[in-house]
Amino acid sequence: MADGGELTLDRGADDTLTVRLAGGWRLQGGILSDAEVERALATAPPPRRLAFDARGLGRWDTSLVVVLDRLLAHCERQGVAVERSGLPEGVQRLLALAEAVPEKVGARRETMEASILERVGLATTSAGKAALEFLAFVGEVTLAVGRLLRGRARYRTSDLLLVVQQAGAQALPIVTLISFLVGLILAFVGAVQLLQFGAAIYVANLVGIAMVREMGAMMTGIVMAGRTGAAFAAELGTMKVTQEIDALRTMGISPIDFLVLPRMLALSLMLPLLCIYADFVGMLGGAAVGTTMLQLSPISYYTQTVAAITMKDLVGGVAKASVYGVLIAIAGCLRGMQCGNSSSAVGEAATAAVVTGIVLIICSCGLFAVLFYLLGI
Repeated sequence: MADGGELTLDRGADDTLTVRLAGGWRLQGGILSDAEVERALATAPPPRRLAFDARGLGRWDTSLVVVLDRLLAHCERQGVAVERSGLPEGVQRLLALAEAVPEKVGARRETMEASILERVGLATTSAGKAALEFLAFVGEVTLAVGRLLRGRARYRTSDLLLVVQQAGAQALPIVTLISFLVGLILAFVGAVQLLQFGAAIYVANLVGIAMVREMGAMMTGIVMAGRTGAAFAAELGTMKVTQEIDALRTMGISPIDFLVLPRMLALSLMLPLLCIYADFVGMLGGAAVGTTMLQLSPISYYTQTVAAITMKDLVGGVAKASVYGVLIAIAGCLRGMQCGNSSSAVGEAATAAVVTGIVLIICSCGLFAVLFYLLGI
């Protein structure tokens, strides 16, 4: 039953299968199953002819046409003749219209369960293709840097200054908040443990070294990946959707020089400065815990922090931040250049840029840890 609709079968003595349609057939009630008619057509011997009786049919819509189209397909497969004169004239016209244009090959969506080996193979192929695209993009960026050093890169200085402002001064509020909270959390967690040994003063060492060596650069990089990397992907993705990137190529201007190079330069310059600022704010967060919860004097906390931090720690953290800036810019611009031609693809590119940027930051952080250990830094 579909919104009061009924379908009954009556097989006459002349091997004619009559399909009686009654009631209202509306989409709100769902589409009636044609399994009963299919079973009747598959009986041995099959009926010689199929006829319709629609005298009891009420209001109907395309749900009736869908069911009848299926019935006609079953009859064609079984070689059963169909008499359509019993159907309303409007239904006959719609069926004739549906049969006038053959169904496009591949239009019908078919779901097939892929095997584990097939899924592994597809994932491996996709990962290999993504790695090759990443390496190719890095190669193009490297060539653009070479053109920049030779003074042949084509980009606008105003674009570079605009990105510097967006990735620098405008990022200070969120970097300030995150860094202060990270320093505060590190100090609080360290204080809970160090108080048990009467070594509360070493909270300053913990916060200072952690912020300068790792947390300042890493947290700033992650914040910028979510803020600026996603913005780069969205900007370039929108430009690709509106064919502005194709227009640049048509004019003989390299999109890598004009779009990617200013963004990479801006982030590689601004992230070290933001990292130094984040280190300082994080230490202020630790000092807030030390002077309130641990009753340490500001002078003693400052003296202990300065004694704990070395120039190697500071330079190492700043070097990491510079590399993180390049990686964030590459991830954001790569995903933007790979964006599809729809509005939804822009959002997907921004999401992929954030994920790729954070993954690259974490992986490079691990590599830096091993490298600094081998170098004794």
